[in-house]
Amino acid sequence: MKRRNLLKLCTAAGLGFASPVGERYLLKAEEDTSESPPYEGPYYIVINASGGWDTTYMMDPKGVNEINRLYQQDDILTQGNIRYAPNAKHTTAGMSNEDFFGKYANELLVFNGLDYSVNNHSPCSRYMATGKLDSLEYPTFAALVAACKGSETPLAFLTFGQYSATGNLVPLSRVPYLSSLKRLANADGVDGSQRTFYSDDFVRDRIDAALIEQRAAQVNSPRLPRQQRAENMLYAAQFNSKALNRITPYIPKTQSKGRLPSQVDIALASFKAGVCVSANLSIGQFDSHANNDVDQMKLIPEFLAGIDYLATKADELHLRDKLVIVIQSEMGRTPTYNKGNGKDHWSVGSVMFMGAGIRGNRVIGETDDKQFLVPINPGTLATDESLGIRVRPEHIHAALREFAGISNHSFSRKFPLDIPAGEKLEKFWG
Repeated sequence: MKRRNLLKLCTAAGLGFASPVGERYLLKAEEDTSESPPYEGPYYIVINASGGWDTTYMMDPKGVNEINRLYQQDDILTQGNIRYAPNAKHTTAGMSNEDFFGKYANELLVFNGLDYSVNNHSPCSRYMATGKLDSLEYPTFAALVAACKGSETPLAFLTFGQYSATGNLVPLSRVPYLSSLKRLANADGVDGSQRTFYSDDFVRDRIDAALIEQRAAQVNSPRLPRQQRAENMLYAAQFNSKALNRITPYIPKTQSKGRLPSQVDIALASFKAGVCVSANLSIGQFDSHANNDVDQMKLIPEFLAGIDYLATKADELHLRDKLVIVIQSEMGRTPTYNKGNGKDHWSVGSVMFMGAGIRGNRVIGETDDKQFLVPINPGTLATDESLGIRVRPEHIHAALREFAGISNHSFSRKFPLDIPAGEKLEKFWG
Protein backbone atom coordinates (compact mmCIF):
# COMPACT_ATOMS: atom_id res chain seq x y z
CA MET A 1 0.00 0.00 0.00
CA LYS A 2 3.04 2.30 0.28
CA ARG A 3 2.96 3.10 -3.42
CA ARG A 4 -0.66 4.18 -3.28
CA ASN A 5 -0.18 6.14 -0.10
CA LEU A 6 2.84 7.92 -1.58
CA LEU A 7 0.97 9.03 -4.68
CA LYS A 8 -2.11 10.04 -2.71
CA LEU A 9 -0.08 12.12 -0.30
CA CYS A 10 1.88 13.79 -3.10
CA THR A 11 -1.35 14.67 -4.88
CA ALA A 12 -3.02 16.02 -1.76
CA ALA A 13 -0.11 17.96 -0.34
CA GLY A 14 2.14 18.80 -3.30
CA LEU A 15 5.24 17.88 -1.30
CA GLY A 16 8.16 18.19 -3.70
CA PHE A 17 6.25 16.81 -6.68
CA ALA A 18 2.72 15.99 -7.62
CA SER A 19 0.89 13.38 -9.65
CA PRO A 20 -2.63 14.58 -10.44
CA VAL A 21 -5.86 12.73 -9.75
CA GLY A 22 -8.74 14.37 -11.63
CA GLU A 23 -12.33 13.47 -12.36
CA ARG A 24 -11.49 11.57 -15.53
CA TYR A 25 -8.99 9.47 -13.59
CA LEU A 26 -11.69 8.66 -11.10
CA LEU A 27 -14.09 7.70 -13.86
CA LYS A 28 -11.40 5.44 -15.30
CA ALA A 29 -10.93 3.91 -11.88
CA GLU A 30 -14.60 2.96 -11.92
CA GLU A 31 -13.97 0.92 -15.07
CA ASP A 32 -10.70 -0.94 -14.51
CA THR A 33 -7.21 -0.81 -13.06
CA SER A 34 -5.23 -1.56 -16.22
CA GLU A 35 -2.33 0.59 -17.34
CA SER A 36 -3.22 3.64 -19.45
CA PRO A 37 -2.03 3.59 -23.09
CA PRO A 38 0.79 6.03 -23.87
CA TYR A 39 0.00 9.39 -25.40
CA GLU A 40 1.88 9.54 -28.70
CA GLY A 41 1.84 13.24 -29.58
CA PRO A 42 1.95 15.89 -30.72
CA TYR A 43 3.63 17.38 -27.67
CA TYR A 44 3.48 21.07 -26.78
CA ILE A 45 6.06 23.19 -24.98
CA VAL A 46 5.63 26.85 -24.05
CA ILE A 47 8.91 28.51 -23.07
CA ASN A 48 8.67 31.76 -21.11
CA ALA A 49 11.26 34.52 -20.76
CA SER A 50 9.70 35.77 -17.55
CA GLY A 51 9.99 39.45 -16.76
CA GLY A 52 9.94 40.91 -20.26
CA TRP A 53 12.65 40.38 -22.88
CA ASP A 54 14.23 43.07 -25.02
CA THR A 55 13.16 42.08 -28.53
CA THR A 56 15.47 44.67 -30.11
CA TYR A 57 18.32 42.39 -29.04
CA MET A 58 16.70 39.38 -30.67
CA MET A 59 14.20 39.05 -33.54
CA ASP A 60 13.09 42.70 -33.87
CA PRO A 61 16.38 44.62 -34.21
CA LYS A 62 16.43 48.45 -34.08
CA GLY A 63 19.61 50.34 -34.81
CA VAL A 64 18.04 53.80 -34.94
CA ASN A 65 16.72 56.43 -32.52
CA GLU A 66 19.14 55.23 -29.81
CA ILE A 67 16.81 52.31 -29.02
CA ASN A 68 19.88 50.22 -28.24
CA ARG A 69 23.50 50.94 -27.40
CA LEU A 70 25.21 47.78 -28.63
CA TYR A 71 24.91 47.93 -32.43
CA GLN A 72 24.04 50.22 -35.35
CA GLN A 73 21.49 49.84 -38.12
CA ASP A 74 24.13 48.62 -40.58
CA ASP A 75 25.18 45.88 -38.14
CA ILE A 76 21.79 44.10 -38.27
CA LEU A 77 22.09 40.56 -39.63
CA THR A 78 19.79 38.45 -41.77
CA GLN A 79 19.34 34.70 -42.00
CA GLY A 80 16.87 33.81 -44.73
CA ASN A 81 13.87 36.08 -44.17
CA ILE A 82 14.62 36.73 -40.51
CA ARG A 83 16.44 39.85 -39.36
CA TYR A 84 18.12 39.70 -35.97
CA ALA A 85 20.41 41.68 -33.70
CA PRO A 86 24.13 40.83 -33.62
CA ASN A 87 25.29 39.87 -30.15
CA ALA A 88 28.12 37.35 -30.54
CA LYS A 89 30.77 39.77 -29.31
CA HIS A 90 28.66 40.44 -26.19
CA THR A 91 27.99 36.75 -25.47
CA THR A 92 30.27 35.15 -22.90
CA ALA A 93 28.13 32.09 -22.13
CA GLY A 94 25.16 30.39 -23.75
CA MET A 95 24.24 30.73 -27.43
CA SER A 96 24.61 33.84 -29.55
CA ASN A 97 21.95 35.13 -31.91
CA GLU A 98 24.29 34.39 -34.79
CA ASP A 99 24.47 30.72 -33.83
CA PHE A 100 20.80 30.37 -32.92
CA PHE A 101 19.25 32.00 -35.97
CA GLY A 102 21.91 30.45 -38.19
CA LYS A 103 20.80 27.03 -36.97
CA TYR A 104 17.04 27.47 -36.64
CA ALA A 105 15.90 30.31 -38.96
CA ASN A 106 14.47 27.84 -41.47
CA GLU A 107 12.24 26.43 -38.72
CA LEU A 108 11.22 29.67 -37.01
CA LEU A 109 8.01 31.63 -37.43
CA VAL A 110 8.50 35.11 -35.94
CA PHE A 111 5.66 37.47 -35.12
CA ASN A 112 6.64 41.07 -34.39
CA GLY A 113 4.35 43.84 -33.18
CA LEU A 114 2.19 41.98 -30.68
CA ASP A 115 -0.07 44.27 -28.65
CA TYR A 116 -0.04 43.21 -24.98
CA SER A 117 -2.46 46.09 -24.23
CA VAL A 118 -1.16 46.55 -20.66
CA ASN A 119 2.33 46.63 -19.18
CA ASN A 120 2.06 45.12 -15.69
CA HIS A 121 3.53 41.68 -15.07
CA SER A 122 0.54 39.87 -13.61
CA PRO A 123 -2.11 40.79 -16.21
CA CYS A 124 0.41 40.54 -19.04
CA SER A 125 1.49 37.05 -17.96
CA ARG A 126 -2.12 35.95 -17.72
CA TYR A 127 -3.01 37.51 -21.07
CA MET A 128 -0.07 35.98 -22.90
CA ALA A 129 -0.67 32.56 -21.35
CA THR A 130 -4.42 32.33 -21.87
CA GLY A 131 -5.45 34.82 -24.54
CA LYS A 132 -7.87 36.44 -22.08
CA LEU A 133 -6.97 39.63 -20.26
CA ASP A 134 -10.02 40.22 -18.09
CA SER A 135 -10.61 36.80 -16.53
CA LEU A 136 -8.87 34.70 -13.89
CA GLU A 137 -10.81 31.59 -14.93
CA TYR A 138 -9.26 30.89 -18.33
CA PRO A 139 -6.70 28.08 -18.72
CA THR A 140 -3.30 28.55 -20.29
CA PHE A 141 -2.92 27.15 -23.79
CA ALA A 142 -0.66 24.39 -22.44
CA ALA A 143 -3.31 23.34 -19.91
CA LEU A 144 -6.14 23.57 -22.44
CA VAL A 145 -4.41 21.46 -25.07
CA ALA A 146 -3.49 18.88 -22.40
CA ALA A 147 -7.12 18.67 -21.27
CA CYS A 148 -8.42 18.34 -24.82
CA LYS A 149 -5.89 15.80 -26.04
CA GLY A 150 -5.00 13.65 -23.04
CA SER A 151 -6.20 14.65 -19.60
CA GLU A 152 -6.25 10.97 -18.60
CA THR A 153 -2.46 10.83 -18.85
CA PRO A 154 -0.81 10.95 -15.41
CA LEU A 155 1.28 14.10 -15.98
CA ALA A 156 -0.84 15.68 -18.73
CA PHE A 157 0.22 19.25 -17.94
CA LEU A 158 3.68 19.87 -16.48
CA THR A 159 4.59 23.35 -15.30
CA PHE A 160 7.82 24.82 -14.01
CA GLY A 161 6.57 28.32 -13.28
CA GLN A 162 5.02 31.43 -14.83
CA TYR A 163 1.22 31.69 -15.09
CA SER A 164 -0.21 28.15 -14.98
CA ALA A 165 -3.99 28.33 -14.52
CA THR A 166 -5.89 25.23 -15.64
CA GLY A 167 -9.50 26.36 -15.73
CA ASN A 168 -10.24 23.26 -13.61
CA LEU A 169 -9.95 21.20 -16.80
CA VAL A 170 -6.85 19.22 -15.96
CA PRO A 171 -4.61 18.90 -12.89
CA LEU A 172 -1.23 20.57 -13.08
CA SER A 173 1.91 18.68 -12.14
CA ARG A 174 5.09 20.11 -10.67
CA VAL A 175 8.19 17.92 -10.82
CA PRO A 176 11.10 20.21 -10.00
CA TYR A 177 14.04 17.78 -10.03
CA LEU A 178 15.10 14.58 -11.77
CA SER A 179 15.25 12.93 -8.35
CA SER A 180 11.57 13.82 -7.90
CA LEU A 181 10.75 12.29 -11.28
CA LYS A 182 12.70 9.18 -10.39
CA ARG A 183 10.79 8.74 -7.13
CA LEU A 184 7.52 9.32 -8.93
CA ALA A 185 8.31 6.80 -11.66
CA ASN A 186 9.49 4.17 -9.17
CA ALA A 187 7.11 4.66 -6.28
CA ASP A 188 7.55 1.02 -5.16
CA GLY A 189 11.30 1.53 -4.76
CA VAL A 190 12.91 2.93 -1.67
CA ASP A 191 13.72 6.55 -2.55
CA GLY A 192 12.96 5.74 -6.19
CA SER A 193 15.44 2.88 -6.32
CA GLN A 194 15.04 0.28 -9.06
CA ARG A 195 16.84 -2.32 -6.96
CA THR A 196 15.52 -1.89 -3.43
CA PHE A 197 11.76 -2.17 -3.00
CA TYR A 198 9.43 -1.76 -0.10
CA SER A 199 8.12 -5.26 -0.78
CA ASP A 200 8.89 -8.31 -2.94
CA ASP A 201 7.30 -8.85 -6.33
CA PHE A 202 4.96 -11.54 -5.12
CA VAL A 203 3.76 -9.28 -2.29
CA ARG A 204 2.97 -6.44 -4.73
CA ASP A 205 1.16 -8.90 -7.00
CA ARG A 206 -0.89 -10.15 -4.05
CA ILE A 207 -1.74 -6.57 -3.08
CA ASP A 208 -2.88 -5.81 -6.64
CA ALA A 209 -4.98 -8.97 -6.75
CA ALA A 210 -6.53 -8.20 -3.38
CA LEU A 211 -7.40 -4.67 -4.43
CA ILE A 212 -9.03 -5.92 -7.61
CA GLU A 213 -11.09 -8.44 -5.65
CA GLN A 214 -12.05 -5.79 -3.14
CA ARG A 215 -12.99 -3.41 -5.93
CA ALA A 216 -15.17 -5.99 -7.66
CA ALA A 217 -16.99 -6.70 -4.42
CA GLN A 218 -17.66 -3.02 -3.77
CA VAL A 219 -18.73 -1.86 -7.22
CA ASN A 220 -22.40 -2.63 -6.75
CA SER A 221 -22.59 -1.98 -3.03
CA PRO A 222 -24.05 1.32 -1.76
CA ARG A 223 -21.42 3.79 -0.50
CA LEU A 224 -21.38 7.34 0.68
CA PRO A 225 -20.05 9.78 -1.97
CA ARG A 226 -17.00 10.65 0.14
CA GLN A 227 -16.12 6.98 0.59
CA GLN A 228 -16.63 6.28 -3.10
CA ARG A 229 -14.37 9.16 -4.10
CA ALA A 230 -11.66 8.09 -1.65
CA GLU A 231 -11.71 4.56 -3.05
CA ASN A 232 -11.58 5.91 -6.60
CA MET A 233 -8.56 8.05 -5.69
CA LEU A 234 -6.82 4.95 -4.39
CA TYR A 235 -7.40 3.11 -7.63
CA ALA A 236 -6.50 6.13 -9.75
CA ALA A 237 -3.17 6.34 -7.90
CA GLN A 238 -2.55 2.66 -8.62
CA PHE A 239 -3.58 3.16 -12.23
CA ASN A 240 -1.19 6.11 -12.64
CA SER A 241 1.76 4.47 -10.92
CA LYS A 242 1.89 1.70 -13.50
CA ALA A 243 1.95 4.21 -16.35
CA LEU A 244 4.51 6.44 -14.62
CA ASN A 245 6.93 3.55 -14.42
CA ARG A 246 7.37 3.88 -18.18
CA ILE A 247 9.40 7.06 -17.58
CA THR A 248 12.27 5.16 -15.93
CA PRO A 249 14.31 4.27 -19.05
CA TYR A 250 14.30 7.90 -20.21
CA ILE A 251 15.43 9.61 -17.01
CA PRO A 252 18.97 10.99 -17.50
CA LYS A 253 21.48 9.69 -14.99
CA THR A 254 22.63 13.18 -14.04
CA GLN A 255 20.87 16.53 -13.75
CA SER A 256 21.72 18.86 -16.62
CA LYS A 257 23.35 22.18 -15.82
CA GLY A 258 21.27 25.25 -16.49
CA ARG A 259 17.74 26.31 -15.64
CA LEU A 260 16.02 25.38 -18.89
CA PRO A 261 17.92 22.14 -19.60
CA SER A 262 16.91 20.68 -16.22
CA GLN A 263 13.25 21.40 -17.04
CA VAL A 264 13.68 20.04 -20.57
CA ASP A 265 15.00 16.71 -19.29
CA ILE A 266 11.91 16.16 -17.15
CA ALA A 267 9.47 17.22 -19.87
CA LEU A 268 11.06 15.15 -22.64
CA ALA A 269 11.31 12.02 -20.46
CA SER A 270 7.61 12.40 -19.68
CA PHE A 271 6.75 12.93 -23.35
CA LYS A 272 8.80 9.92 -24.42
CA ALA A 273 7.03 7.73 -21.86
CA GLY A 274 3.65 8.90 -23.17
CA VAL A 275 2.50 10.24 -19.81
CA CYS A 276 2.49 13.97 -20.68
CA VAL A 277 0.91 16.19 -23.33
CA SER A 278 2.28 19.67 -22.61
CA ALA A 279 4.83 21.52 -20.51
CA ASN A 280 5.21 25.12 -19.41
CA LEU A 281 8.92 26.01 -19.07
CA SER A 282 10.22 29.26 -17.64
CA ILE A 283 13.28 31.20 -16.57
CA GLY A 284 13.11 34.64 -15.01
CA GLN A 285 15.09 37.81 -14.27
CA PHE A 286 14.41 39.47 -17.65
CA ASP A 287 12.87 42.49 -15.90
CA SER A 288 15.87 44.72 -16.59
CA HIS A 289 14.89 48.08 -15.09
CA ALA A 290 18.58 48.69 -14.40
CA ASN A 291 21.55 47.79 -16.59
CA ASN A 292 19.36 46.48 -19.37
CA ASP A 293 22.14 45.67 -21.80
CA VAL A 294 24.27 43.77 -19.31
CA ASP A 295 21.34 41.72 -18.03
CA GLN A 296 19.80 40.96 -21.42
CA MET A 297 23.16 39.88 -22.81
CA LYS A 298 23.42 37.33 -20.01
CA LEU A 299 19.84 36.10 -20.17
CA ILE A 300 19.13 35.97 -23.91
CA PRO A 301 22.08 33.64 -24.67
CA GLU A 302 21.07 31.42 -21.74
CA PHE A 303 17.49 31.34 -23.03
CA LEU A 304 18.51 30.50 -26.60
CA ALA A 305 20.92 27.82 -25.40
CA GLY A 306 18.02 26.23 -23.52
CA ILE A 307 15.90 26.14 -26.69
CA ASP A 308 18.82 24.62 -28.58
CA TYR A 309 19.18 21.99 -25.85
CA LEU A 310 15.48 21.19 -26.17
CA ALA A 311 15.67 20.74 -29.94
CA THR A 312 18.87 18.66 -29.73
CA LYS A 313 17.55 16.34 -27.00
CA ALA A 314 14.21 15.98 -28.80
CA ASP A 315 16.15 14.86 -31.87
CA GLU A 316 18.02 12.27 -29.83
CA LEU A 317 14.75 10.90 -28.43
CA HIS A 318 13.09 10.94 -31.88
CA LEU A 319 10.48 13.42 -30.65
CA ARG A 320 11.36 16.43 -32.76
CA ASP A 321 8.83 15.71 -35.50
CA LYS A 322 6.06 15.63 -32.88
CA LEU A 323 7.10 18.69 -30.90
CA VAL A 324 5.45 22.13 -31.10
CA ILE A 325 7.33 24.97 -29.38
CA VAL A 326 6.00 28.41 -28.40
CA ILE A 327 8.67 30.93 -27.37
CA GLN A 328 7.35 34.00 -25.58
CA SER A 329 7.56 36.66 -22.88
CA GLU A 330 4.83 38.66 -21.19
CA MET A 331 6.10 42.06 -22.40
CA GLY A 332 8.89 43.92 -24.16
CA ARG A 333 11.26 46.69 -23.03
CA THR A 334 10.87 50.39 -23.74
CA PRO A 335 12.62 52.00 -26.74
CA THR A 336 14.33 54.42 -24.34
CA TYR A 337 16.70 53.96 -21.42
CA ASN A 338 15.95 55.19 -17.92
CA LYS A 339 18.42 56.93 -15.59
CA GLY A 340 19.73 53.56 -14.37
CA ASN A 341 20.66 52.43 -17.89
CA GLY A 342 17.68 50.10 -17.76
CA LYS A 343 14.54 49.76 -19.82
CA ASP A 344 11.06 49.69 -18.36
CA HIS A 345 7.89 47.81 -19.36
CA TRP A 346 6.69 48.10 -22.96
CA SER A 347 3.33 46.78 -24.16
CA VAL A 348 4.58 45.80 -27.62
CA GLY A 349 6.57 42.65 -28.21
CA SER A 350 7.22 39.51 -30.22
CA VAL A 351 6.62 35.78 -30.11
CA MET A 352 8.26 32.88 -31.97
CA PHE A 353 7.11 29.40 -32.94
CA MET A 354 8.81 26.30 -34.29
CA GLY A 355 8.05 22.63 -34.67
CA ALA A 356 5.84 20.09 -36.35
CA GLY A 357 3.47 21.61 -38.90
CA ILE A 358 4.86 25.15 -38.69
CA ARG A 359 6.41 26.59 -41.85
CA GLY A 360 9.54 28.44 -40.83
CA ASN A 361 11.78 31.13 -42.29
CA ARG A 362 8.88 33.55 -41.97
CA VAL A 363 8.27 36.89 -40.26
CA ILE A 364 4.76 38.25 -39.78
CA GLY A 365 4.16 41.78 -38.53
CA GLU A 366 6.60 44.52 -37.68
CA THR A 367 7.25 47.55 -35.51
CA ASP A 368 8.28 50.96 -36.77
CA ASP A 369 11.46 52.90 -36.09
CA LYS A 370 10.10 54.02 -32.73
CA GLN A 371 9.12 50.46 -31.75
CA PHE A 372 5.38 50.98 -32.13
CA LEU A 373 3.47 48.15 -33.78
CA VAL A 374 2.23 48.34 -37.35
CA PRO A 375 -1.29 46.89 -37.88
CA ILE A 376 -1.67 43.94 -40.24
CA ASN A 377 -4.35 42.65 -42.58
CA PRO A 378 -5.58 39.41 -40.97
CA GLY A 379 -6.43 37.88 -44.32
CA THR A 380 -3.12 38.50 -46.08
CA LEU A 381 -0.93 38.94 -42.96
CA ALA A 382 0.67 41.95 -44.70
CA THR A 383 1.12 45.24 -42.86
CA ASP A 384 -1.73 47.68 -43.39
CA GLU A 385 -1.57 50.88 -41.35
CA SER A 386 -4.95 52.18 -42.47
CA LEU A 387 -7.21 49.10 -42.46
CA GLY A 388 -5.19 46.53 -40.49
CA ILE A 389 -5.81 45.23 -36.96
CA ARG A 390 -3.70 45.34 -33.83
CA VAL A 391 -2.87 41.69 -33.15
CA ARG A 392 -3.31 40.82 -29.49
CA PRO A 393 -2.76 37.57 -27.55
CA GLU A 394 -6.33 36.36 -28.20
CA HIS A 395 -5.62 36.37 -31.95
CA ILE A 396 -2.52 34.26 -31.38
CA HIS A 397 -4.39 31.88 -29.07
CA ALA A 398 -7.23 31.46 -31.54
CA ALA A 399 -4.63 30.51 -34.15
CA LEU A 400 -2.96 28.10 -31.70
CA ARG A 401 -6.26 26.41 -30.90
CA GLU A 402 -7.00 25.98 -34.59
CA PHE A 403 -3.49 24.67 -35.24
CA ALA A 404 -3.84 22.11 -32.44
CA GLY A 405 -7.26 21.05 -33.71
CA ILE A 406 -9.07 21.95 -30.49
CA SER A 407 -11.06 25.03 -31.55
CA ASN A 408 -14.36 23.16 -31.49
CA HIS A 409 -13.64 21.02 -28.45
CA SER A 410 -16.15 21.47 -25.65
CA PHE A 411 -13.38 22.68 -23.34
CA SER A 412 -12.39 25.42 -25.80
CA ARG A 413 -16.01 26.45 -26.28
CA LYS A 414 -16.28 26.78 -22.52
CA PHE A 415 -13.58 29.48 -22.72
CA PRO A 416 -14.32 31.49 -25.88
CA LEU A 417 -11.88 34.10 -27.14
CA ASP A 418 -14.50 36.30 -28.82
CA ILE A 419 -12.46 37.26 -31.87
CA PRO A 420 -14.48 39.80 -33.90
CA ALA A 421 -15.67 38.70 -37.32
CA GLY A 422 -13.01 39.34 -39.91
CA GLU A 423 -10.08 39.34 -37.46
CA LYS A 424 -9.12 35.66 -37.72
CA LEU A 425 -5.48 35.29 -38.78
CA GLU A 426 -5.61 33.37 -42.07
CA LYS A 427 -2.88 30.89 -43.03
CA PHE A 428 -0.86 31.98 -40.02
CA TRP A 429 1.07 28.69 -39.86
CA GLY A 430 1.90 28.68 -43.55
